[in-house]
Amino acid sequence: MYYVDRSQIERRLDLLPRISQVLAETAAADEDKLMLRFAEERALHLAIEAITDVGSYLIDGFIMRDASSYEDIVEIMRDESVIDHELALQLTGLVRLRKPLVQKYVDWDRSHAHELSAALPGLLRAFSIRVKAYLDQEGIQAYIG
Repeated sequence: MYYVDRSQIERRLDLLPRISQVLAETAAADEDKLMLRFAEERALHLAIEAITDVGSYLIDGFIMRDASSYEDIVEIMRDESVIDHELALQLTGLVRLRKPLVQKYVDWDRSHAHELSAALPGLLRAFSIRVKAYLDQEGIQAYIG
């Protein structure tokens, strides 16, 4: 028997539409205001953290192999058929942004929208759908206690 905290996973998945909204708005903005670029940076960072948190909950709960990196979390989700190969490739591109966003933020290019911002709303929606389908398939219900 597995202990997967579906409620914690769903709390993170529930944040993805709001992150997507910010990314869509910042990607579509005609102007390059600094406030928009900082909002975009934070939304990218939150997207990365939400995806890797969900992956970590799945890995821990289903006792999957230990992840060695953020990219490995995505790879494990692919290997365990939580997400498909194409989505894994795109999400790997996203999680690779973590180091520049968190450690090299002084060098981050804020002169225009990041290329992933426009595509991410669809990717995040697909990720959420796949994770929920996987949990349903495995018979994991939210804990009500």
